[in-house]
Amino acid sequence: MKALILFTLLTSTFLTISLTNTSGEEEKEAKKERTMADLTSDEKKEAIAYMLSTGSCEWEGIKLYGKVQFVSSFADIKVKYVTSFPDIKVKFVTSFPDDCGEWQVVESFPDFKVQVVESFPDLKIQTVESFPGM
Repeated sequence: MKALILFTLLTSTFLTISLTNTSGEEEKEAKKERTMADLTSDEKKEAIAYMLSTGSCEWEGIKLYGKVQFVSSFADIKVKYVTSFPDIKVKFVTSFPDDCGEWQVVESFPDFKVQVVESFPDLKIQTVESFPGM
């Protein structure tokens, strides 16, 4: 009788530990952030539509205005220059890049880093002289 009770306690403890570890691993997977490159084309369209509808000027938590540094690797955002149908219109300014789409090019202490690519960009940008933004 004691052996049966001991066996039942050990089995239930083992199952509880197994279930706890499994749910912890699933939480880690759920919390793992996805980048724009991980999304399908339909999901990208939905994300951009959301940004446009909410007036958000952010991409993956990065504000799309401020001081920017152009780099050849380890960029926060990969962009491609286009002449039509951009995700964001960018105006390069020399000071006070406080509004959506205003970028000030710096060599140190940037708010975010950008790499210009020809294929698989995170965002497509168009340079403008007026009316920057999404």
